[in-house]
Formats: sequence, structure tokens, C-alpha cells
Amino acid sequence: MSKEFHSGFVALVGRPNVGKSTLLNACMGQKIAIESPVAQTTRKRLRAVINTEDAQLVIVDTPGLHKPKDALGKELNRSALGELADVDVVAFLIDATRPVGRGDAWVAHHVDACAATYKLLVISKADLSNPQQIAEQLDAAQKLAKFDDAIVVSAREGFNVEGFVAMVCAHLPEGPKWFPDDMPYDASAEDLVAEFVREKAFLNLRQELPHSVGVRCDSLEYAKDGHASVSATILVEREGQKGIVVGAGGSMIKKIGAQARPDIERLLGCKVYLDLNVRVQPQWRRDRSEIRRLGYDAGE
Repeated sequence: MSKEFHSGFVALVGRPNVGKSTLLNACMGQKIAIESPVAQTTRKRLRAVINTEDAQLVIVDTPGLHKPKDALGKELNRSALGELADVDVVAFLIDATRPVGRGDAWVAHHVDACAATYKLLVISKADLSNPQQIAEQLDAAQKLAKFDDAIVVSAREGFNVEGFVAMVCAHLPEGPKWFPDDMPYDASAEDLVAEFVREKAFLNLRQELPHSVGVRCDSLEYAKDGHASVSATILVEREGQKGIVVGAGGSMIKKIGAQARPDIERLLGCKVYLDLNVRVQPQWRRDRSEIRRLGYDAGE
């Protein structure tokens, strides 16, 4: 008799900056999702695929749930909450270093109400905490909702990452492969290029205007010599913000490009010529049409 094969989806949910994207990258063993200390770094749903001998696990990274202040924030929340209706497992992340609060309770309420068959509490960033603090977090978090199990992880240190994958795979339903073996994620190269540029903008501009920054990849072409030419546009909402992104003599835009290029070259597997432009799009975060064009909407 053939061995049973299990497959399914796990959604990583939680407040902003609890380590969802970092955990996804650690599970994959490579950088796919962008990371920064800025809230709303994750704006697009990303599905990453892990294949084992008898299972296929699809990890869904979702935007951090938060109190929205504009149309973009509402779309990000709608995207994250929408995933709860379509997954087999929900992994609710709590930052080991931050007190459990009303934001966590709000997310836990939605986790408690979702139909997922298995709900896992994940205490993240264990490397930045201590055993007593972790124990207190576990106790506080387990009062927020009914969880089937809990695990403590450090994605940065690789602690319990394999244990997390094993726990989730053990609770996937019997089913087929949803993605082919050679498809590790469902994002296009253009989507990931835009995300890598946005990450570097966030990391360099986080004290000034990251939430007003959007990025889209305008073109990606391969030359006969094996190089790739990539053009991307960084959107901001005001002229003054454009000046900050460009920098004196173009210094900031060059820095962003220089930092993004290695990630893009690893993604594409070749040398890259990267052309970055900055455009002012007033109040784009309040414009659902622009949000949709950038791919930050929840979809239908």
C-alpha cells in the first residue's frame, strides 16, 4: 500500500513585527519575505512551499493585524483576516519581548473564531528573551484563546524551526500536492524585485517616511549576455518625501539600489542593472485603485 500523503496551508498571523516573515524565511532556508522593524512591512500575501517525503506544507505570510488609519491599512487587515477562512492550521505569533496586550487579544479573538482544525501558539524571538519572560508570555497568551499546542522558537537562531514545521505537518489533512516540486513560492520575480527594493527603502528611511513608500517593478528583461535589466518606481505622497528618497546628489536612491541589487541578483541568478525612479502620487494610500495596482489589496 502507498503511504498516505498530507498537504495543507498554515497562516502565520499576529501583530506587526512579531517575526512572521523571519520565521517563514527560516523555514525555507532562504530569503523570500522581506523584513524590517517597520510596521506594515508585509503588504502582500506570500505563499512558500515546503516539501517533505510524505507532506507538502504551504506557509502563508500575512500582513500584521493592526488598527488601520487609511485604506491601505484596511486592505492589509482584510487580507490577513481573509486567510483565516482558507487554511488548515493557524500559527498565532506572540513576541517574547513585548507584553501581551489588547492588540494581541484582538488578533486572538479572530483566531479563536476561525475554522482551522489546528491552532498553534508560537512564542517568537526566544533569543532576545529569557526563560522567565518566555514562561510569562506563554501563560498570558494561552489565556487569550483556545490553542491546541504551543511552541517557542527563534527564527534568527534556528531554534525549534524544524520543530515548528514538524508540528504543523503532523496536523495537515490527507491531500494532494498543491504546488509542483520546483515552485518554492507563488510570487512573480517582478513582485519580489519590488519587495526587495521596498525593504531597503524601509531600512534606510524608517525614521522619516516608510509608510508613504510603495514600490512597483516596471520591467524585467534579460539581455543576451546573461545580465538582467530591471526598472522599478518608488512611490511617495509628497514632493518633500521625493527629495528625501532621492537624497543629496542622488545619494539615498543609489544606496537603496546598491543594497537591493544583491538580493535581486540572488533571486534572478545573474548580474543585474537596476534603474530606480521616484514618483509623487498624492495620498496613494487612500486610493484603492492605486493600492490595487501595487498589489497591496486583499483581492476578491
